[in-house]
Order: sequence, then structure tokens, then C-alpha cells
Amino acid sequence: MVIAFCAIICGAKDHEDIEGFGNLRKGWLTQFLEMPNGIPDSDTFRRVFERLNPAELAECLYSWLDNRKCAGKTVAIDGKTICGSISAAHKAYYVVSAWVSENQITLGEIATDEKSNEITAIPKLLDMIDVTDAVVTIDAMGC
Repeated sequence: MVIAFCAIICGAKDHEDIEGFGNLRKGWLTQFLEMPNGIPDSDTFRRVFERLNPAELAECLYSWLDNRKCAGKTVAIDGKTICGSISAAHKAYYVVSAWVSENQITLGEIATDEKSNEITAIPKLLDMIDVTDAVVTIDAMGC
């Protein structure tokens, strides 16, 4: 998971990128990770991520970051269409996210079925983070 998170932070887009990241930085990674079998291959990363519960993983990351408290900060709530997500099998994917301007980090994100479901996702998203004493902004769709 450490290899995957580091790779994703550095711009990895898929499991092959994660494997490539690990292979390129194996020397650095071995300073703090034991890897008796070397860098996992892309199929191993794929199988691990397929078995993870996204909500539980998100909760672990939030706890690890311990950065959900937004007092005195600006939290921008906005819905977006994921570019390039349209296919013959489905419409575009939509997400609603909470961006903390001062930290320049997205603290929460919820996928919705379509643009109109933004309204129902916003309260769930705000429940995921602590917005006490924060300034929360939203576009006209959320008003």
C-alpha cells in the first residue's frame, strides 16, 4: 500500500504505473520497507485494490492524515464531471468534492449517479469532515 500511495501521489494512473514507480525507486523504498520478494507486479496491485473496501480505506487515510478539521479554513464544495469517463457502457461519472484551499487538499469525495444528485451528496460529504468554524463555499447548484 505504501508503494501504491507514493506512486499515486507522484501521478500514477494505473496499476502498471504503480509497478513502474516501485521498480524505478526500489533503492529508496528499501530504506523503509522490507520487500523479500521484490516489487509486486501490476496484477498484484490490481488484486489488492479490488479487495479493498473504499469507505474503510478512505477512513484509514483520513485518520492517518488527521487533517479533517477545517477550523478557520475555506472548504470549497463542488461537483465535477470526470473528464473522459463516458463510454458505451455508462454515462459520465460525477463526483462532489470538498477542497480545503489553505491545505490544497481534497478531504472528501463522493461519487453520484448524475449531476442532479449533487444536492443529496453534499450533506453526506460534509458529514465526512469537520467543518466547525470553517467557511464553506458552494456553487449555485448547491444553493
